[in-house]
Amino acid sequence: MNNAESAALALVCREKGWTAAPDGENADLVLLNTCSVRKTAEQRVLGRIALYVSIKKKRCTSGKNQALVVAGCMAQRMGETLKEQFPAIDYVMGTSNRSIFPLILEAVERTTGTGPFPSIIMDETPEFAFSSSHLEEGSSVRSFIPIMHGCNNFCSYCIVPYVRGREVCRDPALIAEEIRLVGGRGVREITLLGQNVNSYTWDNLHFAGLLHIVAEEARKNGIQWVRFLSANPKDFSDETIRVMAENRTICRHLHLCVQHGSNRMLTAMNRGYTREQYLCLVEKIRTAIPEISLSTDILVGFPGETEEDAAETLSLMEEVRFTHAYMYHFNPREGTAAWDLSGRISEDVKRERLSRVIDVQHKHTVHHLKKRLGTRERVLIEGISRKNADELVTRTERDEMAVVPGPASMIGSFAEITLSSLRGHTFRAKEILQCPGD
Repeated sequence: MNNAESAALALVCREKGWTAAPDGENADLVLLNTCSVRKTAEQRVLGRIALYVSIKKKRCTSGKNQALVVAGCMAQRMGETLKEQFPAIDYVMGTSNRSIFPLILEAVERTTGTGPFPSIIMDETPEFAFSSSHLEEGSSVRSFIPIMHGCNNFCSYCIVPYVRGREVCRDPALIAEEIRLVGGRGVREITLLGQNVNSYTWDNLHFAGLLHIVAEEARKNGIQWVRFLSANPKDFSDETIRVMAENRTICRHLHLCVQHGSNRMLTAMNRGYTREQYLCLVEKIRTAIPEISLSTDILVGFPGETEEDAAETLSLMEEVRFTHAYMYHFNPREGTAAWDLSGRISEDVKRERLSRVIDVQHKHTVHHLKKRLGTRERVLIEGISRKNADELVTRTERDEMAVVPGPASMIGSFAEITLSSLRGHTFRAKEILQCPGD
Protein backbone atom coordinates (compact mmCIF):
# COMPACT_ATOMS: atom_id res chain seq x y z
CA MET A 1 0.00 0.00 0.00
CA ASN A 2 2.84 2.36 0.84
CA ASN A 3 4.46 1.74 -2.58
CA ALA A 4 1.16 2.34 -4.35
CA GLU A 5 0.46 5.59 -2.53
CA SER A 6 4.04 6.81 -3.05
CA ALA A 7 3.63 6.16 -6.79
CA ALA A 8 0.37 8.15 -6.77
CA LEU A 9 2.09 11.11 -5.06
CA ALA A 10 4.96 10.94 -7.54
CA LEU A 11 2.39 11.09 -10.35
CA VAL A 12 0.99 14.32 -8.87
CA CYS A 13 4.51 15.77 -8.94
CA ARG A 14 4.99 14.86 -12.60
CA GLU A 15 1.57 16.25 -13.53
CA LYS A 16 2.57 19.55 -11.89
CA GLY A 17 5.81 19.69 -13.87
CA TRP A 18 8.19 18.42 -11.18
CA THR A 19 10.96 15.92 -11.94
CA ALA A 20 12.83 13.52 -9.68
CA ALA A 21 16.04 14.89 -8.14
CA PRO A 22 19.20 12.78 -8.32
CA ASP A 23 19.51 12.79 -4.53
CA GLY A 24 18.30 14.52 -1.36
CA GLU A 25 21.04 17.13 -1.43
CA ASN A 26 19.77 18.49 -4.77
CA ALA A 27 16.04 18.27 -4.10
CA ASP A 28 13.80 21.33 -3.80
CA LEU A 29 11.25 19.13 -2.04
CA VAL A 30 11.71 15.96 0.01
CA LEU A 31 8.65 13.77 0.64
CA LEU A 32 8.82 10.99 3.24
CA ASN A 33 5.84 8.63 2.98
CA THR A 34 5.75 6.82 6.30
CA CYS A 35 4.44 3.61 7.88
CA SER A 36 3.33 3.01 11.48
CA VAL A 37 2.61 -0.72 11.48
CA ARG A 38 5.90 -1.49 13.25
CA LYS A 39 7.69 0.66 15.80
CA THR A 40 10.94 -0.04 13.95
CA ALA A 41 9.49 1.57 10.82
CA GLU A 42 8.82 4.79 12.74
CA GLN A 43 12.30 4.73 14.26
CA ARG A 44 13.81 4.54 10.77
CA VAL A 45 11.68 7.50 9.68
CA LEU A 46 12.86 9.59 12.63
CA GLY A 47 16.45 8.89 11.60
CA ARG A 48 15.66 9.83 8.01
CA ILE A 49 13.97 13.06 9.11
CA ALA A 50 17.06 13.98 11.14
CA LEU A 51 19.20 13.39 8.04
CA TYR A 52 17.08 15.70 5.88
CA VAL A 53 16.92 18.36 8.59
CA SER A 54 20.71 18.45 8.39
CA ILE A 55 20.66 18.55 4.58
CA LYS A 56 18.06 21.33 4.59
CA LYS A 57 20.16 23.40 7.00
CA LYS A 58 23.20 23.13 4.71
CA ARG A 59 21.14 24.10 1.65
CA CYS A 60 19.66 27.12 3.41
CA THR A 61 23.17 28.22 4.44
CA SER A 62 24.10 28.30 0.75
CA GLY A 63 20.94 30.21 -0.18
CA LYS A 64 18.86 27.24 -1.42
CA ASN A 65 15.56 26.37 0.19
CA GLN A 66 14.14 22.86 0.61
CA ALA A 67 10.61 21.83 1.55
CA LEU A 68 10.39 18.85 3.90
CA VAL A 69 7.05 16.98 3.81
CA VAL A 70 6.17 14.01 6.01
CA ALA A 71 3.18 12.00 4.79
CA GLY A 72 1.45 8.70 5.50
CA CYS A 73 0.45 6.77 8.60
CA MET A 74 3.07 8.18 10.95
CA ALA A 75 2.06 11.69 9.91
CA GLN A 76 -1.57 10.80 10.59
CA ARG A 77 -0.76 9.34 14.01
CA MET A 78 1.57 12.07 15.29
CA GLY A 79 0.20 15.11 13.48
CA GLU A 80 1.69 18.46 14.39
CA THR A 81 3.72 16.91 17.22
CA LEU A 82 6.15 15.88 14.50
CA LYS A 83 6.78 19.56 13.74
CA GLU A 84 7.24 20.24 17.42
CA GLN A 85 9.95 17.58 17.50
CA PHE A 86 11.45 18.67 14.18
CA PRO A 87 10.64 22.37 13.48
CA ALA A 88 12.36 22.07 10.10
CA ILE A 89 9.43 19.98 8.81
CA ASP A 90 7.29 22.23 6.62
CA TYR A 91 4.19 20.10 6.07
CA VAL A 92 2.64 17.10 7.82
CA MET A 93 0.18 15.31 5.51
CA GLY A 94 -1.76 12.38 6.99
CA THR A 95 -3.41 9.56 5.06
CA SER A 96 -6.78 11.32 5.05
CA ASN A 97 -5.62 14.62 3.56
CA ARG A 98 -3.40 13.68 0.65
CA SER A 99 -5.64 15.88 -1.51
CA ILE A 100 -3.70 18.93 -0.25
CA PHE A 101 -0.47 17.73 -1.90
CA PRO A 102 -1.02 19.78 -5.10
CA LEU A 103 -1.50 22.84 -2.86
CA ILE A 104 1.80 22.07 -1.12
CA LEU A 105 3.59 21.92 -4.48
CA GLU A 106 2.08 25.23 -5.53
CA ALA A 107 3.08 26.85 -2.21
CA VAL A 108 6.67 25.63 -2.60
CA GLU A 109 6.82 26.96 -6.17
CA ARG A 110 5.67 30.41 -5.04
CA THR A 111 8.21 30.68 -2.21
CA THR A 112 11.45 32.51 -2.97
CA GLY A 113 14.67 32.67 -1.00
CA THR A 114 15.10 30.66 2.17
CA GLY A 115 12.09 32.01 4.01
CA PRO A 116 9.38 29.82 5.54
CA PHE A 117 6.83 28.15 3.29
CA PRO A 118 3.23 29.36 3.61
CA SER A 119 0.83 27.35 5.74
CA ILE A 120 -2.09 25.55 4.14
CA ILE A 121 -5.54 25.45 5.70
CA MET A 122 -6.79 21.88 5.90
CA ASP A 123 -10.35 20.64 6.25
CA GLU A 124 -11.26 19.73 9.81
CA THR A 125 -12.79 16.45 8.62
CA PRO A 126 -10.93 15.57 5.41
CA GLU A 127 -12.20 12.67 3.32
CA PHE A 128 -9.92 10.07 1.78
CA ALA A 129 -9.81 10.11 -2.01
CA PHE A 130 -8.31 7.41 -4.26
CA SER A 131 -5.80 8.41 -6.92
CA SER A 132 -6.45 7.64 -10.57
CA SER A 133 -3.21 5.68 -10.99
CA HIS A 134 -0.68 3.97 -8.72
CA LEU A 135 1.76 2.83 -11.40
CA GLU A 136 5.37 3.48 -10.40
CA GLU A 137 7.37 5.60 -12.83
CA GLY A 138 9.56 3.45 -15.06
CA SER A 139 7.60 0.29 -14.22
CA SER A 140 6.01 -1.57 -17.11
CA VAL A 141 5.63 -5.02 -15.57
CA ARG A 142 3.58 -4.94 -12.35
CA SER A 143 1.22 -2.46 -10.73
CA PHE A 144 -0.63 -2.17 -7.43
CA ILE A 145 -4.31 -1.18 -7.57
CA PRO A 146 -5.94 -0.19 -4.25
CA ILE A 147 -9.58 -1.25 -4.02
CA MET A 148 -10.24 0.00 -0.48
CA HIS A 149 -8.73 2.07 2.30
CA GLY A 150 -8.82 1.72 6.07
CA CYS A 151 -9.97 -1.14 8.27
CA ASN A 152 -12.92 -1.98 10.55
CA ASN A 153 -11.44 -5.02 12.26
CA PHE A 154 -9.56 -3.48 15.20
CA CYS A 155 -7.22 -6.39 15.86
CA SER A 156 -5.97 -5.54 19.34
CA TYR A 157 -2.30 -5.21 18.32
CA CYS A 158 -2.85 -3.21 15.12
CA ILE A 159 -2.51 0.55 14.62
CA VAL A 160 -4.00 0.57 11.08
CA PRO A 161 -7.65 1.45 11.94
CA TYR A 162 -6.42 4.41 13.98
CA VAL A 163 -4.15 5.88 11.29
CA ARG A 164 -6.17 4.95 8.19
CA GLY A 165 -9.67 5.17 9.59
CA ARG A 166 -12.77 3.17 8.73
CA GLU A 167 -13.10 1.20 5.51
CA VAL A 168 -13.71 3.18 2.33
CA CYS A 169 -14.32 1.08 -0.79
CA ARG A 170 -13.43 2.26 -4.28
CA ASP A 171 -15.95 2.53 -7.10
CA PRO A 172 -15.58 -0.62 -9.27
CA ALA A 173 -15.87 1.55 -12.38
CA LEU A 174 -12.75 3.48 -11.29
CA ILE A 175 -10.95 0.22 -10.51
CA ALA A 176 -11.74 -1.01 -14.03
CA GLU A 177 -10.60 2.33 -15.44
CA GLU A 178 -7.22 2.01 -13.75
CA ILE A 179 -6.87 -1.57 -15.03
CA ARG A 180 -7.42 -0.32 -18.58
CA LEU A 181 -4.91 2.48 -17.98
CA VAL A 182 -2.08 0.27 -16.74
CA GLY A 183 -2.91 -2.44 -19.27
CA GLY A 184 -2.48 0.14 -22.02
CA ARG A 185 0.98 0.91 -20.63
CA GLY A 186 2.09 -2.70 -20.93
CA VAL A 187 1.58 -3.89 -17.35
CA ARG A 188 1.32 -7.69 -17.23
CA GLU A 189 0.42 -8.26 -13.58
CA ILE A 190 -1.73 -6.37 -11.08
CA THR A 191 -2.19 -6.75 -7.32
CA LEU A 192 -5.42 -5.58 -5.71
CA LEU A 193 -4.74 -3.92 -2.36
CA GLY A 194 -6.71 -3.42 0.82
CA GLN A 195 -6.23 -3.91 4.55
CA ASN A 196 -8.91 -6.60 4.25
CA VAL A 197 -9.93 -7.09 0.62
CA ASN A 198 -12.53 -9.71 1.61
CA SER A 199 -14.73 -7.05 3.21
CA TYR A 200 -14.95 -5.02 -0.03
CA THR A 201 -18.55 -3.93 -0.66
CA TRP A 202 -20.00 -1.55 -3.24
CA ASP A 203 -23.80 -1.55 -3.36
CA ASN A 204 -24.56 -5.27 -3.85
CA LEU A 205 -21.10 -6.12 -5.19
CA HIS A 206 -18.84 -8.05 -2.82
CA PHE A 207 -15.19 -9.07 -3.18
CA ALA A 208 -15.88 -12.31 -5.05
CA GLY A 209 -17.90 -10.43 -7.67
CA LEU A 210 -15.29 -7.70 -7.95
CA LEU A 211 -12.55 -10.31 -8.34
CA HIS A 212 -14.44 -11.88 -11.25
CA ILE A 213 -14.89 -8.47 -12.91
CA VAL A 214 -11.22 -7.62 -12.38
CA ALA A 215 -10.05 -10.94 -13.87
CA GLU A 216 -12.16 -10.35 -16.98
CA GLU A 217 -11.09 -6.72 -17.33
CA ALA A 218 -7.44 -7.67 -16.88
CA ARG A 219 -7.62 -10.40 -19.50
CA LYS A 220 -9.21 -8.03 -22.04
CA ASN A 221 -6.42 -5.49 -21.49
CA GLY A 222 -3.40 -7.76 -21.82
CA ILE A 223 -2.87 -8.31 -18.09
CA GLN A 224 -2.34 -12.01 -17.58
CA TRP A 225 -1.89 -12.30 -13.81
CA VAL A 226 -4.01 -10.97 -10.94
CA ARG A 227 -3.09 -11.13 -7.24
CA PHE A 228 -4.59 -9.60 -4.09
CA LEU A 229 -3.48 -8.54 -0.59
CA SER A 230 -4.47 -8.93 2.20
CA ALA A 231 -7.13 -11.51 2.97
CA ASN A 232 -8.62 -11.88 6.43
CA PRO A 233 -9.67 -15.51 7.05
CA LYS A 234 -12.86 -14.50 8.88
CA ASP A 235 -14.33 -12.96 5.70
CA PHE A 236 -13.01 -15.42 3.10
CA SER A 237 -16.14 -16.70 1.33
CA ASP A 238 -16.78 -19.93 -0.54
CA GLU A 239 -17.73 -17.76 -3.53
CA THR A 240 -14.26 -16.18 -3.53
CA ILE A 241 -12.70 -19.65 -3.58
CA ARG A 242 -14.92 -20.59 -6.53
CA VAL A 243 -13.99 -17.45 -8.48
CA MET A 244 -10.29 -18.10 -7.85
CA ALA A 245 -10.58 -21.72 -8.99
CA GLU A 246 -12.48 -20.86 -12.17
CA ASN A 247 -10.29 -17.93 -13.32
CA ARG A 248 -6.80 -18.88 -14.47
CA THR A 249 -5.92 -15.19 -14.63
CA ILE A 250 -5.85 -15.26 -10.81
CA CYS A 251 -2.43 -16.46 -9.62
CA ARG A 252 -2.11 -19.71 -7.72
CA HIS A 253 -0.77 -18.03 -4.60
CA LEU A 254 -2.60 -16.71 -1.54
CA HIS A 255 -1.36 -14.76 1.46
CA LEU A 256 -3.71 -15.83 4.26
CA CYS A 257 -2.75 -14.24 7.59
CA VAL A 258 -3.17 -16.60 10.55
CA GLN A 259 -1.15 -14.68 13.19
CA HIS A 260 -1.35 -17.46 15.80
CA GLY A 261 -2.25 -21.09 16.38
CA SER A 262 -3.88 -20.75 19.80
CA ASN A 263 -7.58 -19.96 20.12
CA ARG A 264 -6.90 -18.16 23.37
CA MET A 265 -4.43 -15.85 21.64
CA LEU A 266 -6.62 -15.40 18.55
CA THR A 267 -9.42 -14.22 20.85
CA ALA A 268 -7.07 -11.87 22.70
CA MET A 269 -5.93 -10.49 19.34
CA ASN A 270 -9.59 -10.01 18.26
CA ARG A 271 -8.99 -11.89 15.01
CA GLY A 272 -12.58 -13.11 14.63
CA TYR A 273 -11.90 -16.78 13.82
CA THR A 274 -10.66 -19.91 15.55
CA ARG A 275 -7.80 -22.26 14.76
CA GLU A 276 -10.33 -24.84 13.61
CA GLN A 277 -12.07 -22.39 11.26
CA TYR A 278 -8.74 -21.38 9.76
CA LEU A 279 -7.72 -24.99 9.13
CA CYS A 280 -11.13 -25.71 7.59
CA LEU A 281 -10.68 -22.74 5.24
CA VAL A 282 -7.23 -23.96 4.21
CA GLU A 283 -8.68 -27.39 3.42
CA LYS A 284 -11.43 -25.83 1.28
CA ILE A 285 -8.94 -23.72 -0.66
CA ARG A 286 -6.53 -26.60 -1.28
CA THR A 287 -9.37 -28.91 -2.33
CA ALA A 288 -10.61 -26.37 -4.88
CA ILE A 289 -7.11 -25.25 -6.01
CA PRO A 290 -4.66 -28.11 -5.30
CA GLU A 291 -1.69 -26.30 -6.88
CA ILE A 292 -2.00 -23.17 -4.74
CA SER A 293 0.85 -21.96 -2.52
CA LEU A 294 0.06 -20.39 0.84
CA SER A 295 1.98 -17.76 2.79
CA THR A 296 1.03 -16.14 6.08
CA ASP A 297 1.85 -13.76 8.94
CA ILE A 298 2.78 -15.14 12.36
CA LEU A 299 2.94 -13.05 15.55
CA VAL A 300 4.61 -14.47 18.67
CA GLY A 301 5.02 -13.09 22.18
CA PHE A 302 1.59 -11.46 22.49
CA PRO A 303 0.83 -10.48 26.12
CA GLY A 304 -0.25 -13.51 28.11
CA GLU A 305 1.16 -16.04 25.62
CA THR A 306 2.20 -19.25 27.38
CA GLU A 307 4.54 -22.02 26.26
CA GLU A 308 1.43 -24.06 25.45
CA ASP A 309 0.13 -21.24 23.22
CA ALA A 310 3.49 -21.01 21.47
CA ALA A 311 3.47 -24.77 20.89
CA GLU A 312 0.02 -24.50 19.26
CA THR A 313 1.41 -22.07 16.71
CA LEU A 314 4.19 -24.51 15.85
CA SER A 315 1.70 -27.37 15.53
CA LEU A 316 -0.52 -25.30 13.22
CA MET A 317 2.51 -24.55 11.06
CA GLU A 318 3.28 -28.27 10.89
CA GLU A 319 -0.30 -28.97 9.83
CA VAL A 320 -0.60 -26.27 7.15
CA ARG A 321 3.06 -26.23 5.99
CA PHE A 322 3.15 -22.71 4.52
CA THR A 323 5.46 -21.98 1.61
CA HIS A 324 6.56 -18.67 3.15
CA ALA A 325 5.74 -16.62 6.25
CA TYR A 326 6.33 -13.13 7.60
CA MET A 327 7.29 -13.75 11.23
CA TYR A 328 7.69 -11.18 14.00
CA HIS A 329 7.26 -10.75 17.73
CA PHE A 330 4.78 -8.48 19.49
CA ASN A 331 5.66 -4.82 19.23
CA PRO A 332 3.38 -2.65 21.43
CA ARG A 333 1.81 0.26 19.54
CA GLU A 334 0.52 3.15 21.61
CA GLY A 335 -3.17 3.71 21.03
CA THR A 336 -4.06 0.07 20.35
CA ALA A 337 -6.09 -2.14 22.70
CA ALA A 338 -2.99 -4.27 23.40
CA TRP A 339 -0.85 -1.29 24.45
CA ASP A 340 -1.59 -1.57 28.16
CA LEU A 341 -2.35 -5.31 28.43
CA SER A 342 -0.80 -7.12 31.37
CA GLY A 343 1.29 -10.24 30.94
CA ARG A 344 3.99 -8.72 28.74
CA ILE A 345 6.53 -11.28 27.54
CA SER A 346 10.23 -10.54 28.05
CA GLU A 347 12.34 -9.68 25.01
CA ASP A 348 14.52 -12.76 25.51
CA VAL A 349 11.52 -15.09 25.57
CA LYS A 350 9.95 -13.39 22.53
CA ARG A 351 13.16 -13.76 20.56
CA GLU A 352 13.55 -17.41 21.55
CA ARG A 353 9.98 -18.25 20.53
CA LEU A 354 10.37 -16.36 17.27
CA SER A 355 13.58 -18.30 16.57
CA ARG A 356 11.67 -21.57 16.89
CA VAL A 357 8.97 -20.34 14.52
CA ILE A 358 11.59 -19.23 11.98
CA ASP A 359 13.32 -22.63 12.16
CA VAL A 360 10.07 -24.50 11.50
CA GLN A 361 9.15 -22.22 8.60
CA HIS A 362 12.62 -22.51 7.07
CA LYS A 363 12.24 -26.30 7.10
CA HIS A 364 8.88 -26.09 5.33
CA THR A 365 10.06 -23.52 2.78
CA VAL A 366 13.09 -25.61 1.83
CA HIS A 367 10.89 -28.71 1.57
CA HIS A 368 8.40 -26.96 -0.76
CA LEU A 369 11.10 -25.48 -2.96
CA LYS A 370 13.11 -28.69 -3.31
CA LYS A 371 9.96 -30.51 -4.44
CA ARG A 372 9.66 -27.96 -7.25
CA LEU A 373 13.12 -28.65 -8.72
CA GLY A 374 12.95 -30.02 -12.26
CA THR A 375 9.51 -28.57 -13.01
CA ARG A 376 8.80 -26.47 -16.08
CA GLU A 377 7.32 -23.11 -15.06
CA ARG A 378 5.78 -20.08 -16.69
CA VAL A 379 7.34 -16.92 -15.25
CA LEU A 380 7.01 -13.17 -15.59
CA ILE A 381 10.36 -11.49 -16.23
CA GLU A 382 10.59 -8.54 -13.83
CA GLY A 383 14.08 -7.12 -14.28
CA ILE A 384 17.83 -7.57 -14.28
CA SER A 385 19.58 -9.27 -11.37
CA ARG A 386 21.43 -6.85 -9.08
CA LYS A 387 24.21 -9.41 -8.68
CA ASN A 388 24.73 -10.26 -12.35
CA ALA A 389 23.82 -7.99 -15.27
CA ASP A 390 23.60 -11.02 -17.57
CA GLU A 391 20.82 -12.61 -15.55
CA LEU A 392 17.09 -11.88 -15.33
CA VAL A 393 14.91 -11.91 -12.22
CA THR A 394 11.62 -13.73 -12.75
CA ARG A 395 8.63 -14.75 -10.64
CA THR A 396 6.27 -17.72 -10.87
CA GLU A 397 2.54 -17.38 -10.29
CA ARG A 398 3.12 -19.18 -6.95
CA ASP A 399 5.20 -16.11 -5.94
CA GLU A 400 8.57 -17.89 -6.17
CA MET A 401 11.65 -16.03 -7.39
CA ALA A 402 13.89 -17.50 -10.10
CA VAL A 403 17.05 -16.19 -11.78
CA VAL A 404 18.01 -17.18 -15.33
CA PRO A 405 20.49 -15.95 -17.99
CA GLY A 406 18.83 -13.79 -20.63
CA PRO A 407 18.70 -10.42 -22.41
CA ALA A 408 17.16 -7.29 -20.93
CA SER A 409 14.89 -7.09 -23.98
CA MET A 410 12.75 -9.86 -22.42
CA ILE A 411 11.79 -7.80 -19.36
CA GLY A 412 8.02 -7.52 -19.12
CA SER A 413 7.31 -10.70 -21.04
CA PHE A 414 6.28 -14.20 -20.00
CA ALA A 415 8.63 -17.10 -20.52
CA GLU A 416 9.14 -20.74 -19.63
CA ILE A 417 12.04 -22.03 -17.55
CA THR A 418 13.02 -25.26 -15.83
CA LEU A 419 13.76 -24.84 -12.13
CA SER A 420 17.17 -26.52 -12.00
CA SER A 421 18.73 -25.53 -8.66
CA LEU A 422 18.35 -23.44 -5.52
CA ARG A 423 20.46 -20.68 -4.00
CA GLY A 424 18.92 -19.84 -0.65
CA HIS A 425 15.20 -19.47 -1.39
CA THR A 426 15.72 -18.40 -5.02
CA PHE A 427 15.50 -20.81 -7.92
CA ARG A 428 18.02 -20.83 -10.72
CA ALA A 429 17.44 -21.91 -14.30
CA LYS A 430 19.90 -22.51 -17.11
CA GLU A 431 17.90 -21.34 -20.10
CA ILE A 432 14.77 -19.40 -20.93
CA LEU A 433 12.17 -19.75 -23.68
CA GLN A 434 9.81 -16.87 -24.43
CA CYS A 435 6.17 -17.91 -24.50
CA PRO A 436 4.66 -17.96 -28.03
CA GLY A 437 2.79 -14.78 -28.86
CA ASP A 438 4.10 -12.89 -25.84
